[in-house]
Amino acid sequence: MNAPGMRRARQEPAEENERVGINASRGLKMATRVLLADDHPIFLQGMKVLLEREKFEVVGLASDGRQAVKMAEKLKPDVVILDLAMPLMNGLDAAREIGKVSPNIKKILLTNYTDEQYILDALRAGVNGYLVKTKAAADLIQAIHEVSRGALYLSSGVSRELLQAYLENEASRVNPLSGREREVLQLIAEGKTTKEIAVILGVSPKTVETHRMRLMDKLDIHETAGLVRYAIRRGVIQP
Repeated sequence: MNAPGMRRARQEPAEENERVGINASRGLKMATRVLLADDHPIFLQGMKVLLEREKFEVVGLASDGRQAVKMAEKLKPDVVILDLAMPLMNGLDAAREIGKVSPNIKKILLTNYTDEQYILDALRAGVNGYLVKTKAAADLIQAIHEVSRGALYLSSGVSRELLQAYLENEASRVNPLSGREREVLQLIAEGKTTKEIAVILGVSPKTVETHRMRLMDKLDIHETAGLVRYAIRRGVIQP
């Protein structure tokens, strides 16, 4: 006589779990997945703690631009936060490469520079947020929320008038170098030899020399010291 009741008792938890599962799946809001890239371990860990405290999911930590690109392609985060000045590949070029391999990923650039040229270069590179490091603790959470919903975020220290300058697309401000030439420029400015650059890029030393000559011709700079100064002015490396 108790059999029907017993069967019912066994079924109700399963049915209840199913209903809960359905409701949870309908109302569940997944945490924003974030990849962090910075070559300063203390700053990197500080960002991680801050974001996790705000319920973001930090899916990976990268210490240079090349590693950031590889991790972004593999992990497919919602947002990548990139330091501008990183070894092997700077944050700006990393943002460009991430845009090629994973165009849906939002990119926030962290930098100490507020000069107009840096900001315009970042916007042209497809960066969704430009955040001054001194404002990072206060602005970072809002920046992630803004870019996640498709908005452009500029740090509070950056003039919104620059956006108009970007939209006007001033041709004279466009970086004349190709992506590969920018990579070679950074590695030259970091003091790498032709052979070392060839290994890093996976090309022959002759190809590296060809890129070196082309970028020198485009920039009308014909000595290494001049290339280093140019790289510093463009924010490719830090002085």
